[in-house]
Amino acid sequence: MSTSQSKIEDLKRRIFFTLLLLFVYRIAAQVPVPGVDATAIKAYFAGSSGGIFDLINTFSGGAFKRFSVLALGIMPYITTSIIFSLLGEVIPQIAELQEDADGNKKIQKWTRYATVILCCIQGYGMAAVFEGFRSPGGIPVIPEPGLLFRVTTMITLAAGTMFLMWLGERITEYGLENGVSLIIFAGIAVELPAEVIQNMTLFRNGELSGLHLLLDVVVIICAFFIVAFIERSFRSVPVQYAKKVVHNRVYGGTQSLPMRLDTGGVMPPILASSLLAAPATFASFVPATSPLKPYFEVIQQSLYPGQMLFNIFFGLLIVYMTYFYAPIQFKTKKISEMLQKNNAFIPGVRPGAKTQDYLDWLLNRLSFFGALFLVVICILPTELTGNRTRFGGTSMLILVSVSIRVMMNIQAFMFADRYENAYKVRGKHSGSARRF
Repeated sequence: MSTSQSKIEDLKRRIFFTLLLLFVYRIAAQVPVPGVDATAIKAYFAGSSGGIFDLINTFSGGAFKRFSVLALGIMPYITTSIIFSLLGEVIPQIAELQEDADGNKKIQKWTRYATVILCCIQGYGMAAVFEGFRSPGGIPVIPEPGLLFRVTTMITLAAGTMFLMWLGERITEYGLENGVSLIIFAGIAVELPAEVIQNMTLFRNGELSGLHLLLDVVVIICAFFIVAFIERSFRSVPVQYAKKVVHNRVYGGTQSLPMRLDTGGVMPPILASSLLAAPATFASFVPATSPLKPYFEVIQQSLYPGQMLFNIFFGLLIVYMTYFYAPIQFKTKKISEMLQKNNAFIPGVRPGAKTQDYLDWLLNRLSFFGALFLVVICILPTELTGNRTRFGGTSMLILVSVSIRVMMNIQAFMFADRYENAYKVRGKHSGSARRF
């Protein structure tokens, strides 16, 4: 078998392995937590929407509203990873560990331990909250509540999240893309058919007009192309490397340092949504007999997606999170030190601190346009569609960005094969001129 054929076979194995593990993930998402009345919980969530429940349910692929063993999803692991990334910015000891290979392994181990602790806390709290839920017919969601159910649910949900972590690591090692990103992608993409079927049913029943349906489709398609364009946009910074000659070949010269326009990625909208949905979700847990219930109801209605107050706070939080998270993703100090060690410099900028200041200046300008893009793409589609679809800007960002990265990984895999074959063919000579 030739090298090209073996590369293609390897690519096929990676694609098949990725799809197989994603299929296992979807099967596990259908397994309910022991002690839950599936009919009652379906009836309960059929009459309620909004708050952080919809956010968690979207990222878990519907597992949350089914109270599946994967109800927590992969979000606890993402939360603890972000926490340790933030701690690395303020604690020098953690920053030193993150830069070292062995230290990075310690950070990963601590992240897993913290994920287990966070899953246990969230699992126990979720079990306690669900014990008070009842269907519109008065049937309790949990027929036999108590300490045994809470402990069992806590252990089950923690085990489900750790199983997702294991799946993600296997996909990252043997698949095409980062496993955590693909799991979130699969959880959102699996809701697409249900969304289409629901809208078509509403259209046939006359509850959704043809004009509104056409508007929803146009808005989603336009948002898809806009997100795809911005996700692949970057600012090219010229970098001059010192030239050197090795085996009659000249290396170095002018290259470029790409800086993404959307440096913060999809995390600012996710964090902003979580923070903004927390007060509204907390208000839904206040007993109806409490004298503070009317005030919390006003807060809950004001912070419902689509309301003016929600859009204002959501936009401000996205801007803040973009400027906060972009320096974590693009470390200007580390890049300036790396350029200086490799005898490289930006034309017109002195190496060292001046290079870092210049990169910080560029990052702030890009963060402004990136934050503006995120605010528009996360708020405008919801306003245009009247909140008739669950696929807003955050979901579209994840779907498009992960799809683009998978396609780029496949292209890079195939191009690497072409370059390797071309290099080997060019190096094969007979006699004394043979190089290899």
